Amino acid sequence: MTASLPRQASPPDEPQRPPEDPRHKVRRRALTLLIIVLLIGVPAGYLVISANQSRNSGKDKEEKYSATGLTSGWPSRVQRRLYQVPIPGRSTDVAYYETNNWKTSRLYVQFGTNEAGLDKFLADVGTSRDALEKGDVTIGARDQKVVGWEFTGPGPWWGLVHKQKDPAPTQDIVVNRSEPGHPMVYVVSRTIP
Repeated sequence: MTASLPRQASPPDEPQRPPEDPRHKVRRRALTLLIIVLLIGVPAGYLVISANQSRNSGKDKEEKYSATGLTSGWPSRVQRRLYQVPIPGRSTDVAYYETNNWKTSRLYVQFGTNEAGLDKFLADVGTSRDALEKGDVTIGARDQKVVGWEFTGPGPWWGLVHKQKDPAPTQDIVVNRSEPGHPMVYVVSRTIP
């Protein structure tokens, strides 16, 4: 014998509902379906668009950072401060390139300046013109190849290596003095992260 539960009667003060009209049932189901689509479809669409934008942003950054060679313009203030490359104001032909890996980070910078600008740059780095040695190209072949520098043209070329205790960067500096009064400065500043 199975036990059956007694049926509960409707409260006496509640009127009886008429059976649902088929058109009303269709409208109710359509409205329910629309709400479900909106609750699921809109966030899903948003996620797809957001993921696409994020992926495109990553591609843009990848292209920017995988480019080789110098970029015309000034490195950011953060880069100049981190690598301690204080480019003098009113410098010309400023270009830079940064590389990073797990072992060493490097900032390659070139700029043209005047004699006072060269003295200010060297003083701000922590050295002086007296430390420059004639004919000493201190930027190695590997670093020259990375940015396409060739120190074979008319000189005289002057260079120095400004070593500092870690974590401060070490700078390899080469100055081309072929145009009197307008030295061209090349710097490779490297730091160990």
